[in-house]
Amino acid sequence: MTPQHHVLPVLLTRPAAQADRFAAELVTRFADGILPVSTPLLTPVFLSPSLPDGPFSALILTSETGVAGAVRLREAGARLPRRAFCVGDRTAATAQAAGFDAVSAAGNAEALISLILSSGESGPFLHMRGKEARGDIVPRLVAKGQRAEAAVVYAQQPLALTAQAREVLAGDGPVLVPLFSPRTAQILCEQGPFKAPLWVVAISPAAAREALPLNAERLVVAERPDAAAMLDAAGRLIGSPCA
Repeated sequence: MTPQHHVLPVLLTRPAAQADRFAAELVTRFADGILPVSTPLLTPVFLSPSLPDGPFSALILTSETGVAGAVRLREAGARLPRRAFCVGDRTAATAQAAGFDAVSAAGNAEALISLILSSGESGPFLHMRGKEARGDIVPRLVAKGQRAEAAVVYAQQPLALTAQAREVLAGDGPVLVPLFSPRTAQILCEQGPFKAPLWVVAISPAAAREALPLNAERLVVAERPDAAAMLDAAGRLIGSPCA
């Protein structure tokens, strides 16, 4: 555990709702040693695309923001299926709360594709995705003989670091930096370099690779691409002795 006399700043780079949720979980586990510093590096800009010709048997949802984009289109009159295949539990819970019949792959793009292929659904599928997306879900499904289309329903606009974030990054003490996507890692790198020793927690090997220009003092990769595994990985750093 981080000693009580040393407060470890934690840079929260996710959009506000997700950042607040992760901060609450961190404080619950490490209440005596954590200073959450919120500095979202991305903000969603929702789009109004012309959807591919349907009808579709199910949606593919790979983020909570994708769920929000689908809801906005549905409220604008788009006819969307209720069935939704979701990459993880959090996305599935958000989709379920929004009125979709959601099922979670509880993993990454590979797990999601396996779930769809083993589901018995014949398609066609509609992936509600961001402008920048990884995993090539639609092309990989098509290569497996499935009918699938994609609709870009949001873009992510980069944001500058807040004044508080810049202050802690200019200090001498370590700063814990959870990175939940390769894109946020890229944006953070573009605003560096930073004086403070960085303890980076990456959600995936891809995010870890994008974070290499940060020259982190310590870097760990979560065992799974979800918030619970990120919290566990953060605990491995927080619980280790200070350098």
